[in-house]
Amino acid sequence: MFLNAQKARLSGKLISLKEKMLLNVSYNNPEVTRKINNEVGKPFTLRERIKMKGIGSSKLFITSTSIEIHNLLILDSYVNTCNIEMRPSGIIVGFRSLLESYALIIPYYKLRLYKGKAEEYSIYRDHYFIKIRAKANDKATHKFIKKVMDYKAENLPLGPEDL
Repeated sequence: MFLNAQKARLSGKLISLKEKMLLNVSYNNPEVTRKINNEVGKPFTLRERIKMKGIGSSKLFITSTSIEIHNLLILDSYVNTCNIEMRPSGIIVGFRSLLESYALIIPYYKLRLYKGKAEEYSIYRDHYFIKIRAKANDKATHKFIKKVMDYKAENLPLGPEDL
C-alpha cells in the first residue's frame, strides 16, 4: 500500500519515507542533533581527536553542487566554501548561505568520493553531490581526503561475513 507513496500518516504525524539529510544546523535543535548522531555517530572525544591529529578539514572551495545545494548557495554573492568534519560512522559537509548554516550528513556506507578532474574531488551521497577544488600544492586537502578514505576503509564491514 505504501510502496508507491512518498508519505505516510503514522501516529498523527506526517513522516516522509525518504529521509532528508541536507539539514539547517543554524540553531540548537535537539531533533536535528538526534538525526545527525543517529546517522554518523556522536562526535569524537577530545582524546580521539588528538590521537587522529584532527578531524576537520581546512576551508574547501566549492566548484559545483547538486541542484538542492546550488539553490541554497546562489542566495548570496559570497565565495562558496565548505568544510568536512569526520565522525565515527560518517562525515558532515558544512557550508553557509546567507546567515544560515547547512550540513550534508553522509554515513560512510553512502559516501562516494572521487577524484575527477586533476584539481577536483567529488563527494556524493545518493542524489546530493559537492565538488571541491584541490590544487596540486594544497597538501592539507589531499592529506585530509586520504585520512577520510583510510578511516572509511578501516571501519566499514568488508562483506556479509563481517556483519
